[in-house]
Amino acid sequence: MKIHLASPRGFCAGVDYAIDIVERALRKEGKPVYVRHEIVHNRQVVDRLTRMGAVFVEETSAIPEGETVIYSAHGVSPQVRSESRSRRLDEIDATCPLVRKVHDESRRLAADGYEILLIGHRGHVEVEGTFGEAPDRTILIETVEDAARVQVRNPDRVAYLTQTTLSVDDTAEIVAKLRERFPRIAGPAKDDICYATQNRQNAVKELCKVVDCVLVVGDPHSSNSNRLVDVARRCGRPAWLVQNAAQVDVRLGEARTELGRVPDAVGLTAGASAPADLIDAVLARLHAVGGTMAGEIVTARERIHFALPASLRDV
Repeated sequence: MKIHLASPRGFCAGVDYAIDIVERALRKEGKPVYVRHEIVHNRQVVDRLTRMGAVFVEETSAIPEGETVIYSAHGVSPQVRSESRSRRLDEIDATCPLVRKVHDESRRLAADGYEILLIGHRGHVEVEGTFGEAPDRTILIETVEDAARVQVRNPDRVAYLTQTTLSVDDTAEIVAKLRERFPRIAGPAKDDICYATQNRQNAVKELCKVVDCVLVVGDPHSSNSNRLVDVARRCGRPAWLVQNAAQVDVRLGEARTELGRVPDAVGLTAGASAPADLIDAVLARLHAVGGTMAGEIVTARERIHFALPASLRDV
């Protein structure tokens, strides 16, 4: 069984940025800091930061007054920020700058009188944050069917934005339907889907040309990891999420069942919130069950780095 690695894979600049902020804040404060929501969607990362002293909460009301709150990489709504200030919390923003850009676009469009069609998944924390920027002027669009039936106040003053971690292909279909219905619809100057999401999806498409099935290292709550599974399946390859090395044998068994044979070549990639040591452990298990390295398929080189908040740069 040959193993083909996709590149890029694993951590992106936004995830590195968010985790670095939590680690530095813990060193600076010398006491627990509170993180609203999982800093990134990966259980291993959250567990490690918890052991270091981070306290993860879902609601700002769970944070004692006067403590430090860190906003996760997914961003939060203005309502959450207002609640933090009412509780006199020291705010540190670990929102991915690419998500922050979507928030900025939402505020600008709303101020200019546009109705906003937000393409994303209901209940996802990033969507909740963006929606909160202009809740009275935003409509959530999840599917092509939603795009086909949505009604707007003024077809000449409508715009769309997208969740950053979506499937590029699925989003293109939705945008095409919106443009068909609203020819004057405004969109972002540059796609909202982040560079890391696009790069990892492009790498999976190339991977699928040479493998029988694909394993994606990632957490079930990670949107971008789930989209990598979707992309592989769209390319006609069976694909599964792998949360840890212990699941490798189960996934390979599922591959044998679906293919009707032992796979000759397995592709391995990882979502943007999957740490390198987890990817290495999965790779080691593939070697242990008879896999041999065939090579790495490189479709992009990532050199993006986001500057830390000024208060943490010297920590």
